[in-house]
Amino acid sequence: MSASGTAAGGQVEHMLRQVTPGRYDAYEALLRAFADGQVWMLLWHGQAGSPDAQYGNMAVEGFGYAPCVTSAQELAASGWNRAYEVVGGRDIAQALYPDRSGIWLNPHAPGGGVGIPWPDLRRIATGLDRMPAGPLRLSEPAIEIPQFYALLTQNAHRTPVVRSLRRAWVQPALGAPYLAIGLDLYDTGRASVDSVRAMMQQSIAAVPDGLPVSTVALSDEYDPVSMWLRANARPFYDREAHAAQPPASAPGYGCPPVAPRTY
Repeated sequence: MSASGTAAGGQVEHMLRQVTPGRYDAYEALLRAFADGQVWMLLWHGQAGSPDAQYGNMAVEGFGYAPCVTSAQELAASGWNRAYEVVGGRDIAQALYPDRSGIWLNPHAPGGGVGIPWPDLRRIATGLDRMPAGPLRLSEPAIEIPQFYALLTQNAHRTPVVRSLRRAWVQPALGAPYLAIGLDLYDTGRASVDSVRAMMQQSIAAVPDGLPVSTVALSDEYDPVSMWLRANARPFYDREAHAAQPPASAPGYGCPPVAPRTY
C-alpha cells in the first residue's frame, strides 16, 4: 500500500474516533475522509477480483450494510480469516448504494463501529457538496409565497415537458433550510432539461430575497427528498388533472341558475 493510502486510512480512523451521537459535523468530516481513503472489504465468498467474490452482509435495524475494516491493523484485530479486498471509498460507495446497501466501519471495535447508510454513500459517490447533509427533516412548506407559486405554475403550464410539480421544506442536519421543488417530467433529454431550467430562472424572480430554492427530479429513485415528495406531497400543479377538468356549464342548462351565497 502506498504512503498516501496509509495516510488516508489513518485519517478515516482518526475521524471515526470523533463521531458521537449528535456530532453531525464530525460525521461529515468522516464522510470526507472516507471518500478520499480506502477500506478493507470483508469477503464472505470468493477471492478479491474473482467473479464470484461476494461482500459480507449485516442487518442493523432492518437496513443492510456491508462490513469492512479501516486498516490492516484493524483487519488483524477483527479476527477475520476469510478473503478481503482493499477498495477506495468512492469506488465502494458507487458499488453499494444502487442496491440500497450501506457500509459498516469496524463492527468488531468496542462500541460496534459506525455505519454509513446508503443515502450517504450516494452523496459520496456523486459529490458530498451537491446534496444536503442528512438526516433530513422534511415537511410541507409553511412559508407563504403565493406570487412565486402562481408564476411557477403559469410558467410550468407553458413548458410542455412538465407533468407536475410538488414542494417540500427541507432542513438538513448542517446548513440552511430550503424550499425544494419536485419536477415530474415527461422527458429528461437535454432539450427538456434546458426548458425546465429556463422555466425556473423565469420564476425565481418572485422568490423573496434570502430564501434558497432547489429542484429535484421526481424520477430519481435514490434521492431522499424525491422519495419523500412521491410518498407524502400532492402536486400543486398537475397538467393532466388540469386538462381533465370539465368546462364550466352555462347557467340555466338543465337546471335553473343558482344565486351566489356568502358563507
